[in-house]
Amino acid sequence: MEKNTIEPQPRSLKENIDLIRGNLFPIIIITLASLIFSVVYAVKALNIYKATALIKVSKPAGSILDNQLLPSLGDMQMDRFLLNELEIAKSYRVRKNVAKALIDTFITVNNPSKFFLIIEKKNRYSKDLPQVAATVPDLALELQKIDVEQKRGLDFVEISVQSPSPYEATLISNVYGMVYRETNLEITRNQLNNVRQFLLDQKEEKQKQLGLAEDMLKSFQEKGGIVALDQQANSLITQLSSIESQRDMKKIELSSSERGLAKYKEELKSKSPEITVYLEKLASEEYMKAIQTQIAELRINKEYVNINLKGQTFAGDAVKDYDKKIKALEDLLKQKIEVVKNSVFSTTPEELRGLTQQIIQEEIKAQSIRISIDQMNKIILNYEEKFNLLPKTSIELAKLQRARESLEKLYLLVEDKYQEAVINEQSTPGNVLVVDEARIPTSPSKPNRTLIIVVGFVLGLVIAFGYVFMRNFFDNTIKTPDDIQKLNTNVLAWIPQIEGIVASGSSDFEFIVAKKPDSIPSESFRALRTRVQFSRVDTESLKTILITSSAPSEGKTMICTNLAGSFAFSNKKTIIVDCDLRKPRIHSFFKTNRYPGLVDYLFGQVPFDEIVRQSEIPDLCYITAGTIPPNPSEILESSKFKDFLAEMREKYDYILLDSPPIIAVTDSEIIARYADATALVVSANTTETELLIRALEIIQQDNINFIGAILNNFVYKSSYGSYYKYYYYYTRPRKADSSKLPPTQLS
Repeated sequence: MEKNTIEPQPRSLKENIDLIRGNLFPIIIITLASLIFSVVYAVKALNIYKATALIKVSKPAGSILDNQLLPSLGDMQMDRFLLNELEIAKSYRVRKNVAKALIDTFITVNNPSKFFLIIEKKNRYSKDLPQVAATVPDLALELQKIDVEQKRGLDFVEISVQSPSPYEATLISNVYGMVYRETNLEITRNQLNNVRQFLLDQKEEKQKQLGLAEDMLKSFQEKGGIVALDQQANSLITQLSSIESQRDMKKIELSSSERGLAKYKEELKSKSPEITVYLEKLASEEYMKAIQTQIAELRINKEYVNINLKGQTFAGDAVKDYDKKIKALEDLLKQKIEVVKNSVFSTTPEELRGLTQQIIQEEIKAQSIRISIDQMNKIILNYEEKFNLLPKTSIELAKLQRARESLEKLYLLVEDKYQEAVINEQSTPGNVLVVDEARIPTSPSKPNRTLIIVVGFVLGLVIAFGYVFMRNFFDNTIKTPDDIQKLNTNVLAWIPQIEGIVASGSSDFEFIVAKKPDSIPSESFRALRTRVQFSRVDTESLKTILITSSAPSEGKTMICTNLAGSFAFSNKKTIIVDCDLRKPRIHSFFKTNRYPGLVDYLFGQVPFDEIVRQSEIPDLCYITAGTIPPNPSEILESSKFKDFLAEMREKYDYILLDSPPIIAVTDSEIIARYADATALVVSANTTETELLIRALEIIQQDNINFIGAILNNFVYKSSYGSYYKYYYYYTRPRKADSSKLPPTQLS
């Protein structure tokens, strides 16, 4: 046997199957426990009902001051809007209002049996405590568990509530949807209210300015005596006031745009200042400014045609030509804006893209308005040059009339916008529409009792198998003959557990071949006897057999004695010699005195005849250890012990030597050199693999005549059930024939 071959081998599929078969009892117990627990849980679990309200969230219409030139923000803006709406729906503000409404309903209904979540937590499961409603903060906290989720890829939001009460689940879902819709309407109208209020302030301011201008014009006319201007002056004033009113309206739009832009920039700056600076540069690129300038010039020229050529036949064709050119430039500007957005979004984090789009839109919108204002200022300068050429007596009146008309037209523009804002605010239904109210569920959504039981059963199996394999993984003891064979070691026999010893804990049944010769262990010893006899070709030279083990308490004395008894039953003159001079046990096995024994004979204190004792089996004798010496190794290595063994070989067919564990002391190594064969006892579920490997290495190093291992305390039923079944069938005695057996063979 090579030293490097004594290594544990991986477990095979058969060994894993045997492991499972050997642990069927814990597997069944764990699985049944898990199954019973899951069944009890499934039976006792509360029925949970689920109610769902479906809500559609629409895209915001936007402000009436929005520039229609710019492209929409697209799906990304809508996604960001929906995410914001979901956060609003989940906010404490909404949950608090829902809690208030639910508590009011609880009080109004006055039927606690219809509620569960709304009831105070500590009272829910008690019939003795009063079923009162939870406080608003506690209920608002409980409402965090409600599922408010967007349907994938759609502009719909589902509000799902689960409760043991189907009525309560439906109530909470519908109330939540109603409160969320009202909150959304309030927020949406609040934004429109800001726009309306801004336009109202502008309208009132322009109205005051217009009244002041009219008073000044009237006063001048009364004092100067000039009541009217000529047609040229009136035409010039009409044109100039029209341009000025449009410029001032643009300034109002610019003010509104800059307010929104400042808010967006402040939000983005707190998250990424670098992107803010970068966007400002992009919006002011020269090629974009050039396109916006051309659009502004064409619009001014178009307005000039409308003012000066109104009613002429070719005016309509000129306006259409301007519209065509403006449309082409607007399309080009849209393309440039898309290029800018794609460039920015490629390096912008996803969570900032929606905000970045808003800033790009407002930056370009503000830039476009500024360019339009600049172009209008240039035209106004040209008109003012013509205006200054009027007669001196008419200039003052013209200035006053110009101011009045400009303010009048601006006031009318602002008034139109204001009226649109009022109508928009009052008619806005909000972005949230309850499409489908929750209905009272007729059947519970959970628990799925069948699934719980199946999962419990499967989980029990998993835990059971996990327990078995984990225990086996950390258990490094020898369990089966296969474990020994994996160490390239011959297994002589498997000795099963002796039931009498295991049940009572006594040693009355240890000598099993004499006490119960028809038992399975007795047959195992007879099989062991046969294999030992034929372990070598020259059976005549096999007389002295050493029985040892790797560690204490592995059953070597019991194995040695029963093997000797088996030899004796086959009419072989056999003797057992207790060579364990440190902790001898043969005298206890046969219930006799230890003295005199082997040591006393070797020291010449007693003759040979006095140490040999007869057992209850006719052909079986034994020699106890005698007086325990201080130097067992020296005694066993002495020439007297060698002579003693030689004398035994002349008198007996078989001499079985019971020795100490081979790892603990060197006694067994010394005796093994004199023995014809050595067998190593291994105790199932007791002997550690490392100790067995070490024992085999010692045997290998000393060139001992090793014939194999004997597996003791092996449980046939769990690991080799078919072997046990057939063996038991052929070895059990028949009742009709039991009276004919000799006394020593009766059980």
